[in-house]
Amino acid sequence: MRALSPLELLSVWERGEASPPTQRALLLLAAAHPDVDPDRLARLSVGRRDARLIALRGHLFGSRLLGVSACPACGERVEVTFDPAASGITAPADPDTETLVPVVETLKVADHEVAFRAPDGEDVAAIAGAPDVPAARAALLARCILSVRRNGGDVPLDEAPPAVMEAVVERMAELDPHADVQLALTCPACDHAWAVSLDIISFLWREIDAWAARVLREVHVLASAYGWRESDILRLSPARRRAYLELIAG
Repeated sequence: MRALSPLELLSVWERGEASPPTQRALLLLAAAHPDVDPDRLARLSVGRRDARLIALRGHLFGSRLLGVSACPACGERVEVTFDPAASGITAPADPDTETLVPVVETLKVADHEVAFRAPDGEDVAAIAGAPDVPAARAALLARCILSVRRNGGDVPLDEAPPAVMEAVVERMAELDPHADVQLALTCPACDHAWAVSLDIISFLWREIDAWAARVLREVHVLASAYGWRESDILRLSPARRRAYLELIAG
């Protein structure tokens, strides 16, 4: 993985503005891994994909994530601070060298035997149009569960007992632990405790969106004052851009 230049990041932002979240994630990873086939990146498990996005975010904006969440009990705004390294989320191996063949797991629950794999980015993209959470869950399981057998015979997926499906979902989470990072919060006003999921794609894209708006304003001011090209302005370090902006304002 490599850091993106301002010009590269602005290009990704422009192409991703009208794209769904899964496509935005792929655009970012493809830019950070220019020598890796995008199809390989799309087949990363959700957790491995998100771990890479967290690592890329560290290159772009720093390692610690800062946000705000509303307390579900009293509505108080609570600051969220997350340190990926402290949670065991580290920069993963190069996706061009790691094996991307999905690992097929077999789980025995009571008298059922289920073969399945962990969801990947293509699975998430395929269920994006589901009308609600239950429908999305059912579609995801249909893609990732390869077979269900009972006493040596095949069982239709929709006839598998709920307890079997719950056991499979739990095992999927164990196989890909970074697919659903939960942040534990406590409200300082009412002591209510709850957890929120870290949606790294949305979180990172909001940061990129704010960054792009700020940088484009800087480009506009500097181009208007000096007649410089956008590419030349973006090659300036942030410190030099600020210095020129202060000269214009002064």
